[in-house]
Amino acid sequence: MTQAVRVRFAPSPTGPLHIGGLRTALYNYLFAKKHNGDFILRIEDTDQNRFVPGAEDYIVNALKWCNIPFDEGPGTEDKKGPYKQSERKELYKKAVQTLIQKGRAYYAFDSSESLEKHRVYHEEKGKTFIYNWHNRLKLENSLSLSKEEVQKRIDNGDRYVIRFLMVENGGVENFINSTDLIRGTIRVDLNLLDDKILFKSDGMPTYHLANVVDDHAMEISHVIRGEEWLPSLALHHQLYIAFEWKTPQFAHLPLLLKPTGKGKLSKRDGDKLGFPVFPLDWRDPETGKVSPGYKEAGYVPEAVVNFLALLGWNPGTEQEILTLSELIGLFSIEQVHKSGARFDPEKNKWFNQQHLQHIEESVLEEQLIKDAKAFDIVVSPEKAQKVVRLVKERASLLTELWGLSSYFFMDPEGYDAKAVRKQWKEGTPEVLTKFLTFLKSASLSEPSNFQAEFKTWIADESISFGQIMAPLRLCLVGKLSGADLFEIICFLGHKTVTSRIQKALQNI
Repeated sequence: MTQAVRVRFAPSPTGPLHIGGLRTALYNYLFAKKHNGDFILRIEDTDQNRFVPGAEDYIVNALKWCNIPFDEGPGTEDKKGPYKQSERKELYKKAVQTLIQKGRAYYAFDSSESLEKHRVYHEEKGKTFIYNWHNRLKLENSLSLSKEEVQKRIDNGDRYVIRFLMVENGGVENFINSTDLIRGTIRVDLNLLDDKILFKSDGMPTYHLANVVDDHAMEISHVIRGEEWLPSLALHHQLYIAFEWKTPQFAHLPLLLKPTGKGKLSKRDGDKLGFPVFPLDWRDPETGKVSPGYKEAGYVPEAVVNFLALLGWNPGTEQEILTLSELIGLFSIEQVHKSGARFDPEKNKWFNQQHLQHIEESVLEEQLIKDAKAFDIVVSPEKAQKVVRLVKERASLLTELWGLSSYFFMDPEGYDAKAVRKQWKEGTPEVLTKFLTFLKSASLSEPSNFQAEFKTWIADESISFGQIMAPLRLCLVGKLSGADLFEIICFLGHKTVTSRIQKALQNI
């Protein structure tokens, strides 16, 4: 690529960042870094009616958590900023005036009531009302009114919008071919498109104008966005032509689909099936309701980035577990799929389980220490390290660590009834009492040494593994699961092991 690669992620601060939006940001980041380019964050806040307090900070924090930082954006050096559209109004006003002077945009004074009447009239005749070359001269705009009347209305403060003149004279063949890096050539008949509003009556630009003006001003080389913007491609292409600007290359990403594979993934799907659709917890500023995020649910960012990257793209190999640096090296926009990608919460959990085995153990240790504090238990870093190594293979989520290891620090609150019925025999108390006698003189410094002593003891006592192992685990853990039993005994020590066995003998 001869042109410097500059891509942007341009969300609207209208709520929390959906996991689909996060994937769009990720693909932009991977593409930029693959080509030694820049990844820009731009906040598209032209729709002030839908602005939600806290949403912008949420977007920034989500990107930081996923370790996909932007090179330019809010809070950075303003190389080509500002990076909020609400702070770039003058730029849009100049741009739209340029289009008016070129004859590619015009003032429209039609009231909402007037347009509604036209829509109803068309519906009654079985047609769809489209504001374009068919009827614009029959409506109230600067193309149908005299210059004097137009100026008079503007001077009087009449409400107006500014529309793009898509096709001046329809009826003749007027197709445009747009190239998409994922979908190939897309052919659109411009005669069928409406004259989109570029400037609203509140003095703010629409997405279409601000998006194109900003992409040009920020020298964006590739526009990588969701497929919901595919219908706007022809309009944006025409805007570049009207301004006489170089058109960037476009790529429209496939949708993230529900776990059933039918329909776009929504927050409702997550609520119904019990999985997050946001990267971080989100508290609604109006209702106070909290929607769960992947971070708080126990996922690590490495796993979230990994499974998101493979939702709609694959490197062409069988390898699934990939680091961010590996993803950057392998990523290719041409290998992104055209069809939607089914969201699989269980597979995502598997990705997280795999990454938990490879991330820095200090992350797991900190989580364990934090969870223990909730029970007023102080766990030293040394003990946390030892326990994490014993249980981490069983953890799919960070939030599962405490449940998998609490018996190292707390006596069992009860005993699994089914396991007791099956494993606690008539002679079990006698066997456990003998074990307590053996334990007094046993060395617990090394699990392997203790295991050797233990095997010698059961052989001398003619006790089978089946007679002792399950009951002993029940006493110490409360159920028939957990880490290696000899590791547990050596970790707990003589006093705690003795205490738990005596407690079980009294209560079972």
